[in-house]
Amino acid sequence: MKQTDTICAVSTPPGVGGIAVVRLSGSRSQEIAQHLLRSLSGKPVRLTDHKACHAQLFDGDAFVDDVVALFFAAPRSFTGDDVVELSCHGSVYVQQRVLMVLCREGARLAEPGEFTMRAFMNGKLNLSQAEAVADLIDSRTEVAHQLAVSQLRGGYAAELEVLRQQFIDMAALLELELDFTEEDLEFASRQNIRDMVAGLRAKVQGLVDSFAMGNALKHGIPVAIIGAPNVGKSSLLNALLNDDRAIVSSVAGTTRDTIEETMTIGGILFRFIDTAGLHESSDDVEQQGIQRSLKAAEMAKVIILVVDASRPDKDAPLFSSDAKSHNNLLNDKIVVTVYNKSDLVNADIAGGLMVSAKEGRGIQELRSKVLREVESRLPEGDGVMLTNVRHLEAMHHVLEALGEVDKGLDAGVTPDLLTVDIRDALYHLGTITGKITSEEVLTSIFSRFCIGK
Repeated sequence: MKQTDTICAVSTPPGVGGIAVVRLSGSRSQEIAQHLLRSLSGKPVRLTDHKACHAQLFDGDAFVDDVVALFFAAPRSFTGDDVVELSCHGSVYVQQRVLMVLCREGARLAEPGEFTMRAFMNGKLNLSQAEAVADLIDSRTEVAHQLAVSQLRGGYAAELEVLRQQFIDMAALLELELDFTEEDLEFASRQNIRDMVAGLRAKVQGLVDSFAMGNALKHGIPVAIIGAPNVGKSSLLNALLNDDRAIVSSVAGTTRDTIEETMTIGGILFRFIDTAGLHESSDDVEQQGIQRSLKAAEMAKVIILVVDASRPDKDAPLFSSDAKSHNNLLNDKIVVTVYNKSDLVNADIAGGLMVSAKEGRGIQELRSKVLREVESRLPEGDGVMLTNVRHLEAMHHVLEALGEVDKGLDAGVTPDLLTVDIRDALYHLGTITGKITSEEVLTSIFSRFCIGK
């Protein structure tokens, strides 16, 4: 991607619409646009910074479309370069004709993510903020939007900067000792250094641990509906979705594969997964369905454990302490026990939520219960969560570097060797915000963007 080129692309979604926005960015943006635009009276147009202009766009002497042109002079633009945005009619033909004319005048088609990459290269965004642009565009729920906005506004980068400064302070104390090696001075006791390392490890580990929930919030919280055959799991899925999504039958074992549907509750996207009943079976097809159920349960963040309220003692052993293979599925997960078919019994059962998928009783309470349990795992206030796999990998490297510092302290190594590992941790922190990066990393990140973003 040549940073000196003037680039263009359609920045609105592909297809037909009332309006489409074609964006130019680069030093020749104003010149190219002005050469193609004429006022409604046919006079040349002079674009003024941050002012909209209603004009006509021509291809030579051929009229193309009425447009609204908006000019943003560098550096007060998204990319930091001169930018012109042309709002034209949303005809696919018009969009392509405008791009063709712009390219004929000296612009070139933008690569995926090139506008955002220029914003990063020009210091308008750090790298984590640039990645948040893609997350913001892809956000489908209120919570996913909030996570992306928090990162875009720099809250995440600010948290990393605090961590980075603590690493720098620790390295500075050790490097200061190197200047006074002959005096054998120790500016921080090794116990103090250990305490600093422990504090940093706790903060980094907290960020690493937040990824499981952060990534699930970004893509949808997986909720596995599990239980014995014929307890009403499929009926419960249909009731939760208000839709006949799964086949329901009185015959046990109707569901032999997983069925997944999404639903937004309280601004959070949930992926509800209906599964085959868990039981002993010699049938090969049923065994495959059960294995898929177990896999879905392993991947889930929330498990809705469905028990038939009319026969609770029969279903309970599936997840007793003796049933180790199934019981382990519930470890480290949010588990909501549901007693379905409550319309068949006269009394509530302790330790679970009474529902009737058939009559719709208790369904809203179940949705609210699942939402409350997930919200209880979210960080308070403006707490930061990892949602990006690349950032998770970098944080793992930071933890490894801190482990090496601890080993060095145990071995009594000299300060210069300790600072090598601290600098390694700083390097990996820098790869997240873009203070330290490479062309390969940038290409990988921005190639995932849509063209025009």
